[in-house]
Amino acid sequence: MPPSEKAAGALRTIGELAQEIGRPQHILRYWETRFPQLRPLTRAGNRRYYRPDDVALVRRIHHLLADEGYTIRGVQKLLADEKAASRRAPRNSAQAFTAIRDALIKALDEDGG
Repeated sequence: MPPSEKAAGALRTIGELAQEIGRPQHILRYWETRFPQLRPLTRAGNRRYYRPDDVALVRRIHHLLADEGYTIRGVQKLLADEKAASRRAPRNSAQAFTAIRDALIKALDEDGG
């Protein structure tokens, strides 16, 4: 069954993923050394199986490098900055609404309202 016919949540082998993005397998192995976020499952014989999140990350890395013109270092920085921003973001919608409410109250107080 070709990779495109697999279920969305199915694991992909390195060969299937490499063929899907049009890059050789050794490039994916290299990316694993450069992007700590990319950690496929490894089984006996060091066979790699990419989870859906890994597949999405590989597609994104490939897009940034091939289509957007980023360098490896640029993609590393972008991913690190996004991770840092997500740590600063409120954890749930209740916290987000509280933060917005507090900011509005502060703005109104400063405005004299």
